Amino acid sequence: MKPRIKEIILVLTALVISALVKAQPAYISLKYVDPLKKVFKEAAFFPDQPALADVARGEYASFQFAFRSNAPVQGLQASLWGNTAASAFISKGSVGYVGYVGVGRPLADPPTDRLISASGLFPDPIIDTMQSELPPGCTQPIWVSVKIPKNIEAGQYHGSLVVTGKTMNKSFSRQVGFTIHVYPVTIDSSSLWVTQWYQASPLTFGMMNNGKDVPLYSPRYWELLAVLARKMADYGQNVSLISPLQLTQYRLENGKYYFDFSRFDRTAAILKTAGALKRIEGGHIAARMGGWNSDIGVLVPRITTDTVVLEKRPFADRQAQDFYEQFIPALVAHLKEKGWIGSYMQHIADEPTDSNAETYAQIAAFIKKLAPGVPIMDACHTHKLKMDIWVPQLNFLRDEYRFYCQQQQAGSELWFYTCMWPQGEYANRFIEQPLIKTRLLHWINFRYGITGYLHWGFNQWHHGLRPFEETTDRNSEGGSVLPGGDSYIVYPGYGKLYGSIRLEAMREGINDYALLQMLDRKYPGRAMEICRETVFDFNKYDLSILALRDRRKQILEALSK
Repeated sequence: MKPRIKEIILVLTALVISALVKAQPAYISLKYVDPLKKVFKEAAFFPDQPALADVARGEYASFQFAFRSNAPVQGLQASLWGNTAASAFISKGSVGYVGYVGVGRPLADPPTDRLISASGLFPDPIIDTMQSELPPGCTQPIWVSVKIPKNIEAGQYHGSLVVTGKTMNKSFSRQVGFTIHVYPVTIDSSSLWVTQWYQASPLTFGMMNNGKDVPLYSPRYWELLAVLARKMADYGQNVSLISPLQLTQYRLENGKYYFDFSRFDRTAAILKTAGALKRIEGGHIAARMGGWNSDIGVLVPRITTDTVVLEKRPFADRQAQDFYEQFIPALVAHLKEKGWIGSYMQHIADEPTDSNAETYAQIAAFIKKLAPGVPIMDACHTHKLKMDIWVPQLNFLRDEYRFYCQQQQAGSELWFYTCMWPQGEYANRFIEQPLIKTRLLHWINFRYGITGYLHWGFNQWHHGLRPFEETTDRNSEGGSVLPGGDSYIVYPGYGKLYGSIRLEAMREGINDYALLQMLDRKYPGRAMEICRETVFDFNKYDLSILALRDRRKQILEALSK
């Protein structure tokens, strides 16, 4: 066959195939997928299962639906309908579209159940608008969250997700139903203490301001802080880190310091109004003088004409001690005046180790003398200290659990924290992990009688990264990697914050903790039996989503009797 004839045949064949494809009707699929299952862009098969949520009053019912088309889709939109008058509250729920982010630096110590993405992208942010066009063969998860009124009658309520759009120059509409089973059980609040440290720098808030930096304490700064506070409170956070040391305005005259706490007060008031500040974490007053194992020194304000800079000084520095001998009593007096002293806790320095425990202890004892009624708390890598609220990393808690139980029995509080560690099989918030592990963090709280949880990264967008593109970063300490999901669990929008599927799972875990506590009060021992079936050890769990759903239903049914 001559080359020219062969070329013509190939072109005609391609045209015929293209025409046949265009002549085929668009195949559109809209299937329910359990919201604890991460749906990847390339996922194509979703087994049939009932779209049913078993919930208590006062919490949220969550659903996830996978939309997929064999042709490009434009203008994809989704909305909610309550199918009856009694289900009208469903229409007020929120609909979001799960976005995808990169995890360019894998976990250093990956678990055996680490998730692998063929596309290299992982589902995480939940945004409120869709991209202009959805490519063919690309799965788009749609997230539904419905707030359950506290005064609603128990029973089953039916709703529908309606999805519309345009494909192959034709409009389409698809509808799928779901059911919310509301039990005669009400969650008012959780007694679990939860804190995730937020960042409110000009650069960080600038990412919520179209890239334009937000000056500290400007009107826009306070607006965005309120947005941050509401998001934290909506997802169960009730403790917040506020630094009186950084927020206070100072004046020094003839060796005497004068303190203006108005910025601290305004910050606390915004967080309290939102519901994110039942307890106050006083920010750290000390830090390492050098590397990881170096001594810990105190932070002291250096006051110039127009700036205040916090400088590190050895604890033995007499001027440093003189500052704190004035600052701490003034702070305590102010907290008493505001009625906040009973809810205030003080950090000294983050993550002390065996190597610097001695200098940490000296500073802590000094502060304790100045404020004897204020509890000391810190995330710690050592137990060679005295602490009122112990917050060991989860793996250190496991290693020294007997010691920490003894501290509880002696009257100390016990929390735990996760960050870039522990990895391996431990539950954490990492994007590469199954979503159920984020939820089980708070089953661990109940299983081991641990009353608080701390994480450092609520919105720590830093180093100019693009949060929607790459979620990992290099850590300045030791050249290690901040894993995907470690630095933040929310994403920036203009004047708002987008949640994530991890944040949703964490809120559900906080509600699970509340239900387990309610069951424990009603039928002592039963809640622990159920919890032990899920959490075998600090780093061993039953990761079956169906089993977790069944156990939660058991809890709700027992509480309904």
